[in-house]
Amino acid sequence: MAEKTSKLLQPETPTVSTTASPTEGLSVVSSNAEKPKGVYNEREKKKQAFVTRTIWTLIMIVFFFFVLASGHLALIALVLLFQILTFKEIIALTSEPARDKKIPYNKSLNWYFLLCTVYYLDSQSFFNFFQDSVYSNKYLTVLVLNHRFISYSLFIAGFIFFVWTLKKGYYKFQFAQLCITHMTLVLVVFQSHLIIDNILNGIFWFFLPCGVVIVNDIFAYLCGITFGKTQLIEISPKKTVEGFVGAWVCTTIAAVIFSYILTQSDYLVCPAVNLSTHLYNFPHCEPNPVFIPQIYQIPQNIIDLIGGRYEILSIKPMYFHACVLATFASLIAPFGGFFASGLKRAFGIKDFGDTIPGHGGVTDRMDCQFLMGSFSYLYYQTFISPHNVNIGKILQLAIINLSTPQLFQLVKSLLKYLNSLNAVDDDKLRVIFDLLD
Repeated sequence: MAEKTSKLLQPETPTVSTTASPTEGLSVVSSNAEKPKGVYNEREKKKQAFVTRTIWTLIMIVFFFFVLASGHLALIALVLLFQILTFKEIIALTSEPARDKKIPYNKSLNWYFLLCTVYYLDSQSFFNFFQDSVYSNKYLTVLVLNHRFISYSLFIAGFIFFVWTLKKGYYKFQFAQLCITHMTLVLVVFQSHLIIDNILNGIFWFFLPCGVVIVNDIFAYLCGITFGKTQLIEISPKKTVEGFVGAWVCTTIAAVIFSYILTQSDYLVCPAVNLSTHLYNFPHCEPNPVFIPQIYQIPQNIIDLIGGRYEILSIKPMYFHACVLATFASLIAPFGGFFASGLKRAFGIKDFGDTIPGHGGVTDRMDCQFLMGSFSYLYYQTFISPHNVNIGKILQLAIINLSTPQLFQLVKSLLKYLNSLNAVDDDKLRVIFDLLD
């Protein structure tokens, strides 16, 4: 494909007809020299590429906001789709050589490991939201109770099958492929799982990290072409120090503005209580303290500087956290893109694919988002999460750890407590106890 592209981009060499007179031949060369056809074609191609890129950018923006309004389940489906497409594009880099070497089941084994990993990481999140259906079915209950052991057994089966398919003369190649597959599982699938958890913690924790990465990418380009002089990193020659720093400042300002706008909506800040919510049907909640304005004492030297007009400041703590997220999106997340650039250079390709017209593959657009998503999850869990225990986790712990008599005892204790609150009257309590006995 690179060969075909280079041929298309080569300017045509002007030729002189052997049947024409010398004067005619010279006039042809002179005419072509004034307006080289190849340069004209190249400009047209660049113009067409710009138009295509712009149109698909607008399509992606509209589609993203549509999915955003469709609720948690639609966003999770979008992340899973991007996860699968990214995995497909990266694995495709090695699938062609494997096909040439006639290595059996190579592609099937890669997808098997993907399914095992997705089942291990994501299935438990869905169990919590469909607990009534799950625990009413004995087969699904077995899957929940033995989830880790089943996942481990599936992985071991894939490991044994890989060893069984080892082909003499291709051991080094096959083990390298296995390493690439598992590296992709860690960098893509595992981090996608953390992004899904961000969505369940509140769409805000998905939207803001995504937004600051996109803004940083835009401002890195604008600041780079405006002020850029000093090369930042060799793997990406067009990246400049000035663009890097300028994007950091602009992204931090944008993050605070985004936080101010996004924190106005309960739809965005409330954690998921079910997967059927959407923009026009969502529960309200008691917001996390970071979304509530707090009173801060202004230092005395600053009070003196502003003439003693203000002594306290009321501000949402989320603005400070947004600055941290913006700093990571500006200074660390771009290295996900640099890593992807290095990978492309290692395999001698321009893009990971052509899934998105004018933009290349999904990996080309998501390389920084995975890194940003994992940081956002760890930051939320460490500094922001109230560590609430939900009903799904309590029910799962009870079913897994308690025997049948203990479960009966737990139910009776809960009923007695509800009776003490007058939520269950004495007659109903006596009837339920008789049924349990």
